[in-house]
Formats: sequence, structure tokens, C-alpha cells
Amino acid sequence: MISLSVNGKWRDVDAPDDKPLLWVLREDLDITGPKFGCGIAACGACTVHVDGEAVRSCSLPAGGAAGKAIVTIEGLGDNSVGGQLHPVQRAWIEEQVPQCGYCQPGFIMATAALLKSKPRPTDQEIDDALTNICRCGTYSALRRAVHRAAALMAGP
Repeated sequence: MISLSVNGKWRDVDAPDDKPLLWVLREDLDITGPKFGCGIAACGACTVHVDGEAVRSCSLPAGGAAGKAIVTIEGLGDNSVGGQLHPVQRAWIEEQVPQCGYCQPGFIMATAALLKSKPRPTDQEIDDALTNICRCGTYSALRRAVHRAAALMAGP
């Protein structure tokens, strides 16, 4: 058994330690926000937070995440009744970033982690940090959304 804290709830999963966290989340816990894209940690569609850091869950064995705080796109905002979206999620909507949307949960999670460490990133810092791949080519909208999210997080 592997004990995982996922989106604020402790879950025990009967899975091998070497099973990728992505598949534990999707198959064993029915959390489908993180997506399978490449399986080699290159595309970023599977990005989640592990102890506050952006991690490609397709390459992290579930045993390596045991006892750590895992947050997926489903747990990023306030999920209470009448809860609020995370500022990054709001910025994504306001900038109308998604086209097909497949890669967007990974980009949103990577952006939320970036803005924790760099509240006002430059374009170059955004490009360096967001190495996820978007086949639809929404990169200019992504960059605008990152700047908007930074402004939302900074407040008036």
C-alpha cells in the first residue's frame, strides 16, 4: 500500500511502488486532469505539484511520492461550494488560452509553480520555466495569461 496525500485528502493505494504516479492518479484514484502525453517527461501534460514543486507525474514512481502533498489541477482552486478558481485558472479563461485543451492542465500547474517562485516573471523566465508542449501553438496566449495571473495574484 502507498499512502498519498492528493488534493488535501489521504488515500491508500494498492499499487506497486514503481507504477508511475500519473497512472496511480488516473487509474487507481480516478483523477483525470493530469494527461498522458509522451511518457518520458518531455511534454508536460502530466504536470502536478509534489510538495509545491511542478513534477512530471509520468516519470515519478508512486512510491517516490508516498507521504508527500500532491496537488492536481482538480485541487488547485478552492473546491468548496461557491469556491474560487485559482488566479492562473481565471487568467487562462480571461485570455481564452485553450484550443484543444489537452495540454492546458499541465501548463496551468507549471505556471502556478512558477509564480510561487517568481511572482513577476519576465518573458524569458516564462519561456525558460514553461517547457511543456502545446501542439496547437497557443504560446503567445499562454504568455499573456501568465502575466495576467501574476497581476491577479499581486492584487490592486
